[in-house]
Amino acid sequence: MINGTAGAAAAAAAIAQATKASGAIVRVEPPDFMTILSKTEKPLVVIAQGGVITKNYQYLMGYKGLVFFTKSITPLQFSSKVEIVAAKKIWIPT
Repeated sequence: MINGTAGAAAAAAAIAQATKASGAIVRVEPPDFMTILSKTEKPLVVIAQGGVITKNYQYLMGYKGLVFFTKSITPLQFSSKVEIVAAKKIWIPT
């Protein structure tokens, strides 16, 4: 089982490295995401669709050095002041 243990250690190291590269990601509920968004003067939001069985909408934005993430089963509605970047996929380390 040495190979299995080494493989698990390599996977854990890869996840740790991905977390370091991505910085702090704060998962919030959609209403909290919208509240934080309203405090931003020129917000930039990254959006993507996800889900295998049930479609969901995923959102990322930066605020005061943190990255906030939320997902919703229905699309969130943004004001015209929000700059939107559509991504093919959003991956959040677990």
